[in-house]
Amino acid sequence: MAGKKKLSFEQALDALNTTVAAMESGELSLEQSLAAFEKGIGLIKDCQASLDAAEQKVQQLIETQQGFDTSDFTLDE
Repeated sequence: MAGKKKLSFEQALDALNTTVAAMESGELSLEQSLAAFEKGIGLIKDCQASLDAAEQKVQQLIETQQGFDTSDFTLDE
């Protein structure tokens, strides 16, 4: 969408939490619920894009540091 203001990750996550709370309240009409669901899907995509960009930046920083090797993070380590 042209002219759409890009939200920060934190702003998008806050908006998503607000949207979910409104949907969980049970006070929205069917039409309002569908609109909120659509908005939530967009916010999820925005959050995922921000997380993907951050992960990519971390990988680039690790790869540029001499003596460091990239590896997948696991909770077992």
